Amino acid sequence: MIKISPITCYLFFIFTLAGCTQDQQNQLSRKVVELLDGNYRVTYANGPTEKSWVVKNGKVTTSEKGYYYFWDEHKHYVQVPVENTFIEEIDN
Repeated sequence: MIKISPITCYLFFIFTLAGCTQDQQNQLSRKVVELLDGNYRVTYANGPTEKSWVVKNGKVTTSEKGYYYFWDEHKHYVQVPVENTFIEEIDN
């Protein structure tokens, strides 16, 4: 059995990502967010409008319709457009 070190996996990921277009990188980033449960801050910013939500121990998913879907920390269901929306992982 061949053992692959974490550093090798990381380098493979970096080199693969470098060969992707910006759109492919964005799609991959969205897919990673879909797969991981965690704590996130989701911010929608469009001109003077800015709104943020916190997702605790949950996940943010997307569809081909161009929206992110998630349950915020207050158990409210939220749907925001992918465009102008930023997702960052937070501690706790």
